[in-house]
Amino acid sequence: MFCYGATGVGKTYTMLGTMENPRVMVLAINDLFSKVTQKNHSIKLSYLEIYNETGIVAAAGLTQRSVYSTDEVRELLQKGNKNRTIEPTRVNETSSRSHAVLQVVIEYRSLDGVNIKRAGKLSLIDLAGSERALATGQRTKMSIEGANINHSLLALNSCINTLVEGKKHIPYRNSKLTQLLKDSLGGAYNTVMIANISPSNLSFGET
Repeated sequence: MFCYGATGVGKTYTMLGTMENPRVMVLAINDLFSKVTQKNHSIKLSYLEIYNETGIVAAAGLTQRSVYSTDEVRELLQKGNKNRTIEPTRVNETSSRSHAVLQVVIEYRSLDGVNIKRAGKLSLIDLAGSERALATGQRTKMSIEGANINHSLLALNSCINTLVEGKKHIPYRNSKLTQLLKDSLGGAYNTVMIANISPSNLSFGET
């Protein structure tokens, strides 16, 4: 599940919300906990950002944490978001300069706890917003960030269109984002897109 839209239209709020008013990420995991009642189930999560795509796809130092309550998940998300890359622009004072990917793995083990009998994965993504340099008044560093954001969003758009058209070759390799989401987009999974739309004229082109 991911939010898609121009910068400053509420994607991060839709996915994360606040400590007082949690949104999709926390609510989805809370729903998982309400359904996972047996001791032989486990929930693990990882949280990463994709910033300024360069080089090969690698998640150096990425860890999976076992979680046992929604409150624990909220605390971990809060810590992760403090490390996320944000910059002010004319359009958005707290513009996300990276994509944030929360991956939740649910495992169902045999009663002896040794063998994994079944596993599932839920990916919840807060995409950085598409933007034009003229609209945000970007400096050099931010212009590069914006170009990289737009590149990965175009790659995602291309993969989705190619899948819809039923073509055999899907261009996952065009972006780190699409390589990481390859299984979710093209495997035996369901994908949900939340379209965040702004009524502002500034966002007309991106919308």
